[in-house]
This record gives sequence, structure tokens and C-alpha cells, in this order.
Amino acid sequence: MKHEIIKDLLWRHSTKKYDSTKKVSDEDLNIIYKAISLSASSINSQPWRFIVIESQEARERMSRTFVNKYQFNQPHIFDSSQTILFAHNPKYTRENYAEVVDKGIEDGRTKPEDRESAFAGFFFAELNTDKNGDTSAWTKAQLYLALGNTLHTLARLRIDSTPIEGLDIELVNQEFKRELDGYQCEVALAIGYSHPTEDYNKNMVKTRRSLERILLKI
Repeated sequence: MKHEIIKDLLWRHSTKKYDSTKKVSDEDLNIIYKAISLSASSINSQPWRFIVIESQEARERMSRTFVNKYQFNQPHIFDSSQTILFAHNPKYTRENYAEVVDKGIEDGRTKPEDRESAFAGFFFAELNTDKNGDTSAWTKAQLYLALGNTLHTLARLRIDSTPIEGLDIELVNQEFKRELDGYQCEVALAIGYSHPTEDYNKNMVKTRRSLERILLKI
């Protein structure tokens, strides 16, 4: 199939080794960050925060979180152009949704006089809130919508990436507690350009389950 979307998806792979001498341009980073902000989410909740690890100090802080486990992912922190922490709000409230509603008024999507009725959508957040105010199962699901959107955006730009769930979540959230400000990080994304000779996954054949096995038309 020759469609550009399919070409993008066939091109991308989980990069195993980055070329530390190559950096993503500011122009492309701006596109990536804007694309992240345009990701879909239930009721447009946007229950997320993204921490970009790019300074040497931040890389060293992130590197320390691998002291106990997942050391095989540690080199990405220094070799990639940036590593982005994807974090979600584990206690999403009506006050959080108010920011979304008020931005909709600012952007002209919602009339000021319709502000209160715009909160009707928050019912779906309430359905996913337990008796302790925990919304993490729901908000984490929204976060992965943003991750998928980002992966395709990067593929379109021909920028390599590696989703990283191999994180010591406790140490990451402790190390970046101030920046996360109550949000919870459980996945990160390294971006950059693969090493020309040491990224063994780059030229391997992409394999997926057959479409007939996963798609049912009724």
C-alpha cells in the first residue's frame, strides 16, 4: 500500500540506539509540541502534563532513576535529543475541567453565558472517579491517546522514537515531584535520530498480526 499514512507507520520503529550527535531542530520540536497539545481526549479533558528532559542537569536527574532497574533504557536519556515524560492527573476534578471550559470561552467555542451548561460533559469524569477521588485509570487512558498521536507525528517528520514504560515509576515521580506538581508519570518517550550502525531494530522487517485476525466486519 502506497498511502503516506501507511508509509509513515511502516517507517517507524522503536529505536534501540540513538546518535547523540544529532538533535531535533527547534522548528520540528514546535510542531511536535503543538501536535501533542492537539491530541484527543475524553470530553476534551486534557488531563496531562509533559516534562521535556533536555538539559544536561535534567538528563542526569533522569539517569539517577535507573539505579535499581531498567538500566537498558538508561542510555536513551543521554543519547536521544529529548526525553518527554508523559504524566496524567490521578485526581481530575471539576476545577481541572473548568480550565478546559474557560479556554473554550476564550477561544470562542463556548459562549460566556453557556459556561455552566458546558460542565455537562464532566459527568463522564465523575463516572470514572472512585470513592477516594481517584481518576487514574481514566486519565492514564487519555494519556496514551496523546502518546499514539505523538508517535505518528514523529514518524511523519522522520524523527525516531522509543516509548519507555521500563521506568522506575516511584523514583521518576520522586525526582521530578516539583515539575509534575501532583501529576503521575508512568511512561516516557525518547526522540531523536537512530545510530546509523548500532540501532539493530532499524532495518528489521516490520511484522504484525494479519488484518484478518484482528479485524471483523459485521
